[in-house]
Formats: sequence, C-alpha cells, structure tokens
Amino acid sequence: MKQAQDGADGKKLKRKKYEKELRKLQAELCILQDWVKDKGLRIIVVFEGRDGAGKGGTIRAITERVSPRVFRLVALPAPSDREKSQMYIQRYMQHFPAAGEITIFDRSWYNRAGVEWVMGFCTKEQHARFLEICSAVEKYIVDGGIILIKFWLEVSNKEQERRFQARIEDPLRQWKLSPMDLPSRARWYDYSRARDQMLEATDTRHAPWYILRSDDKRRARLNCITHLLKLIPYKRIKRDKVKLPNRSNKRKYDDQATLKGRKFIPEKY
Repeated sequence: MKQAQDGADGKKLKRKKYEKELRKLQAELCILQDWVKDKGLRIIVVFEGRDGAGKGGTIRAITERVSPRVFRLVALPAPSDREKSQMYIQRYMQHFPAAGEITIFDRSWYNRAGVEWVMGFCTKEQHARFLEICSAVEKYIVDGGIILIKFWLEVSNKEQERRFQARIEDPLRQWKLSPMDLPSRARWYDYSRARDQMLEATDTRHAPWYILRSDDKRRARLNCITHLLKLIPYKRIKRDKVKLPNRSNKRKYDDQATLKGRKFIPEKY
C-alpha cells in the first residue's frame, strides 16, 4: 500500500531531500553525543503513542549513526511475575542513564496510563495512583540532574488503519503485529481518553510533553530530531586530529596462508 508522505503543505517530501536532511541532523546528533560524553550528562528520552504511530522508525533515525553505548535503547517486554510484585517504576529505573548516557525508552512507565489501563492489565486504583504521583516522581528525577524529554507521537485513525493493514499484508512487517495491536483498533476512543487523562495529569513545566504529528513518517522523524537537538544545549567538542599509523612489518608472516583449510562462508553474491 502507498505510504502517506504529505506534509502540511500537501506536498510529498521526496526521499532524496529526506535523506539529505536526515544526514545533516544525524551529524548533529554525533556532535551532541560528544558533548554528552564530555560533560557527563544524563538524559532520558521517552517515546509514547498509539500502536503504529511510528515510534520505532523515529528511534532508528535517531540511533542509527551514533554509539549504542551512549544512546542506549530500552524496549522492555511485558513484566515477569517477579516484576509485577515490585514497585511499579522499579524495572524502569534500573535502566536510567549514568554519566555520559542518553537512555531512549520505546514505551516507558507510561504503559500504566495507556495500554495497561485500556486493556485492563491494571486496576482503576492503580491507574489513578499512577496519574496522581507520576509528576512528583518525574520532579524527583529532574531535580536529581537528569534531563527528561517526553515525546507523544500522534497518528490519525485513517493512517493507523493503513499501517496495520500494511503489516497484515507484508510478511516483512508482520512481526510488528503484537497481540495488542488489533484490539487497539477497536478501542480507539478508549485510547484517546487515556491519552487525554495522561496529558492532563503529567504535562508539567518540569517534564512537559511534546506532541509530534506522525502521519508523515519522514517529516515526523526530521521534526523530532530537530526539536530534540533544540532541547539540549550543546557545543562541538574539539577532537584531536586523527592520523592512521602505518602497518608495522615487525614479525611479518603470511597471515592468509594460515587460514587455508578453514571453513569459509560460500560467496554467493
């Protein structure tokens, strides 16, 4: 199926232009990475949104050119029985960044405000308690020196339907269909109400939500990275000039001959 790529002006963002702009922004992310390491910053970036909103693709655009040791991606599975008995935020806090790290949560503690609440995996009391204390917990996180950035990807009903249908038809995308995806289509307005409650309770001055319209994936990724870079003040760190050393011939030998008789992968391409 044809992917929607129309922007607010009704024009499609051509792939060549998208890739050119993305490369510029990814270069800036590399500069940010050096700054974060040099200054020992601790940053959390939370990505939330409906199923099919484009969180995964946006995160890949951010992380594909940087070090996974700095930009650490956390995408937790459903909690185990042991984790269900812990303090709710406990399993997330163990992944919080140390100095020089940016932790990206592909879904986060806000599962309780979204999928857990809508699909009946938590009680009414647990949901209400989460909304009551979440902002206070985030204030504690921010006061502890962590930069906390929260993105909500907003996809339209029509575009979500198109993306789900594409997943059903394309064997390369079927792995993206989770047990929660199809029920979420039927509960569109339940998710909308859950989103509204979440924003009302947790869109604060110390940890605001930034809403990103994501029907146009290419524009959404560029807009997200641009805004992320604006939210973190940084400067270019001066690097030492790199010079590739010559290979030493000391203890020289035929290091290819010693591989003779080993199992090589057939070169079919």
